[in-house]
Amino acid sequence: MPRDLLDRIDQRTRLAGHNRLALLLFRLGGRALFGVNVFKVQEVLRRPPLFPVPRLPPGFVGAADIRGRSVPVLDLGSAVRHPDRHLDPPYLVVTEFNRSVQGFLVAEVDRIVNIAVEDIRPPPELGMQDSYLTAVTRHGGELIQVIDVESVLADATGARMLQVVEQRRVGRPGEAPVRVLVADDSRVARNQIRGVLDQLGVASTLLSDGRQAIEHLKQLAAEGIDVPRHYAMVISDIEMPAMDGYTLTTEIRRDPALAGLHVLLHTSLSGVFNAAMVDQVGANAFVAKYSARELAEKVAARIEAFQAAN
Repeated sequence: MPRDLLDRIDQRTRLAGHNRLALLLFRLGGRALFGVNVFKVQEVLRRPPLFPVPRLPPGFVGAADIRGRSVPVLDLGSAVRHPDRHLDPPYLVVTEFNRSVQGFLVAEVDRIVNIAVEDIRPPPELGMQDSYLTAVTRHGGELIQVIDVESVLADATGARMLQVVEQRRVGRPGEAPVRVLVADDSRVARNQIRGVLDQLGVASTLLSDGRQAIEHLKQLAAEGIDVPRHYAMVISDIEMPAMDGYTLTTEIRRDPALAGLHVLLHTSLSGVFNAAMVDQVGANAFVAKYSARELAEKVAARIEAFQAAN
């Protein structure tokens, strides 16, 4: 593995908002090639010693001391039930997302690649609700399967899909529920957001990427629907294949029929570049994943303003 592999991550983050996806490629055993969004990766290490930690969820194999921090470690091949998984994977990919740090053991770390979003496709429809793939693509003639590590972590920890929020319902009695459009490529994230919206009495339309969202919004506008009155807000993930949240927001602002939409960007990533890009593309608000309370507060405030104006 090249020594400068992770040194290039800062350069890759500049691709956000330019319809490019940077992937760290790795193998879990066998020749199948997998990818994870580079924005989620802190570093890649040779597997360090692991030690037991009381009350770790069953899916974890232990914890590692990473720069003075105890980091829980998951065997990724085992977690996704990869048939050719390495029984003693020698590399640790340390990740940070959803306000937590965790490590994933993998068999081999390959390289970082940039993928144009037009070359990224949804995973095959296999009728499996527990699929851990969020996208597929090709690079250098090889198939790359992009793993939804948020779903992997949620299932491994037994995280509840629904968190109760202490918020009053914001819908008006006797009126149709206010509608919100949600774009997120993670199955777990979509269900979490929908749970918050359901508790607030808000109807939701759920889509799995930014391209689907902009096409849906433009279709409504083409049908003569006043989109900023049809949807009280758009809640979009930032790091999505096909079209990321920054680009989605930019496209919304460029279209006179959509420009009045309220856009809240929602991300599992850390880093000050997020806040700068939120301002640059003209989003109205930003919430880091995942806090049901913070998301509910932002949504409730927006719905109340929307109802007052309509």
